Parts: sequence; C-alpha cells; structure tokens
Amino acid sequence: MTLLLARRLLRLLVVCVGVSLVTFAILHASGDPVALMMPDAPESERAGLRQALGLDDPLPAQFARFAGNVARGRFGDSFYHREPALGLVLARMPTTLTLALLAMAVACAIALPAGIAAALRRGSAADHAITAAVLLGQSMPVFWTGIMLILLFAVSWRLLPVSGWATWASVVLPVATLAAALAPLQLRIVRSSMLEVIGLDYVRTARAKGLSERRVIWRHALRNTALPLVTVLGLQFGFLLGGAVVTETVFAIPGVGRLIVAAIGQLDFPVVQAAVFLLAMLIVLVNFAVDMLYAVLNPMIRMR
Repeated sequence: MTLLLARRLLRLLVVCVGVSLVTFAILHASGDPVALMMPDAPESERAGLRQALGLDDPLPAQFARFAGNVARGRFGDSFYHREPALGLVLARMPTTLTLALLAMAVACAIALPAGIAAALRRGSAADHAITAAVLLGQSMPVFWTGIMLILLFAVSWRLLPVSGWATWASVVLPVATLAAALAPLQLRIVRSSMLEVIGLDYVRTARAKGLSERRVIWRHALRNTALPLVTVLGLQFGFLLGGAVVTETVFAIPGVGRLIVAAIGQLDFPVVQAAVFLLAMLIVLVNFAVDMLYAVLNPMIRMR
C-alpha cells in the first residue's frame, strides 16, 4: 500500500507540473496583459507595469518563479483584482464543487434504475425508449442543453430563474444541464454491465435459493455492475469540471469556471494558473480515490 501511495503521489506531481507548464506556455503565447490593462497608455508606462509584474523577465525565469511560488502555496496576485489569486479561486471552489456533486448525484439517480430496468426488459418498448434517450442525450452539447432549458423553463414557462446561485430554484437548471450530459453514458454502462451479470451462475443460484428479484438485483448483481460504473464516474469528473465552466458561463454562476473564462479574456495569468493547477490536482485525487474504491468493491483486484 505504501508503494502504491508513493506511485500515485509521483503521478500527481508529474501531472500537475505538466499541466502548469502547458498552461503557462499557452497563456504567455496568447498576448500581452499589460496592453489590455492600459490600452491608451504610452509605452513607457506599459514597460514600467511589465517590470512591476515581472513580465519583462525571460519565460524560463518567469516559470521558475511561478514553480517556486507554487511550492510555497502561492500563485501571486491577480492582475485585475489585486488580490491573491489562490484566494479568489478558493472562494469560488465550493460553488463549483456543489454544482458538480449535485449533477453527479442526479445523474446516478437517473442512470442506475433506468439502466437496470432497460437490462431486465431487454428488447421491450421501454428498453428501446431508454436507448433512444441515451443516444439523444449524448448528442446534445452542454451549452445547447442549458440554453434550451432556459428558453423552456425560464423564458416560456417562467417557472425557474434564468441565472444565479442564490436560491434552490436557481440551482435546478444548471444541475439538470450537467446531469443530462452525464446520465446517458452512465445509463449505457449500467445496462450493458447488468446484461452481462444477470446471466452468471451466482445470480441464477441466488434466484434458485428463493431470494426476491429485488434482492438478487440490488444485493448481488449490482455489486459487479458497479465496477465499470465507478471507473466511468472517475473519468467523468474531469468532463464534469469542464462542463461546469460552460454551465457557469451560461447561467452566470459565480464559480471557478466563470472566473477562468473571465481571467482568460483578461489574460490574468495568476488566476488562470491557480485555477487550472487546483482543478488538475482535484481530478488526479478523484481518480486516485476511484482506484482505492475499485479495490474495495472487488478485493480480488491487486493494485499496482
């Protein structure tokens, strides 16, 4: 177990360094933030601001300074907010995580019963309807789904607010938007896994013992069905955070995603670097947790 933790921590370090390097290179190739902050100022004043911000140093020196600051838990101050970039990101992180976890919970609540029902009624009208819904859901981009939900529930029917995050009513549409993007793949995985499991010997033995169908499915079959679903959930978490960027922009939610979009438009390097670094660490940690959970669900698996 100690060796496993050491390997995972090493991978965490490599991923975070690689993400930071790529983000740093892309941002510095995107333009000059000083030109955006001082569009009408003379070049002498711009040069002074570049020197004050450390943007006139060679790129390797800037990255070395950034890496050293990260090692001390610092990401510098935002060019526009004049506040520590890490504080800006952490202040908005709870909103993004709440949105992501609620969407994941809603998606699982839809995918599990619907996938099991489709597998148990294979070839029926319900199975075909669920399969069609899966294909339709996977073909719709997140931003389009969000806009359609706004047009229906907020503009046409006036049932829910268009944007914001202040009340439970304002949470419904963004959570539904992300859940609609996650549920189809989960449902398909549950259906295909259940079809493989319900024909195995131990399931037939459980039925032969006189156990109820509900207990056979939820107590015996679902355990093995959950293995591929857990893997998908770990992989979907990265997509979930990426979808949160779009969803927060569409619904004007004050989360990390909307902060990143604004910071990219302003070329606010410290904020973007802090946000991307923390999100990358979060994704790697979630995948590490998925590996551990996989071993718990199936003790026969030996983690390497």
